[in-house]
Amino acid sequence: MASQDHTDIAPQIGYDDFMKVDIRVGTIVSAEPFPEARKPAFRLVIDFGPQIGTRKSSAQITVRHSLDELVGRQVMAVVNFPPRQIGPMRSEVLTLGFPDAEGNVVLASVTQDVPNGGRLF
Repeated sequence: MASQDHTDIAPQIGYDDFMKVDIRVGTIVSAEPFPEARKPAFRLVIDFGPQIGTRKSSAQITVRHSLDELVGRQVMAVVNFPPRQIGPMRSEVLTLGFPDAEGNVVLASVTQDVPNGGRLF
């Protein structure tokens, strides 16, 4: 399987395929440096509400985001990928973002507060 260039449009899928990816909103409750990561990253703890709870994530967002702006921010993440070991940490969700013009990650977030755990549709 060839790796996909992030600028290419992915193959067309049906709505049922889209619904297999569980994207939820959560609030960052903790953000710390993650010096053990291979690429510069922060270690996040995100609260997805009572049904899902808190989950850990390694996020390569150090260029466009600072630690002091992250706590309290609502972000989107895929919550149904298998956990992934990143250095000494087990990343439980994939925090989502988009590349800026230089390829640095900008977090995907909501523009108004919504309940934690809400699913993207």
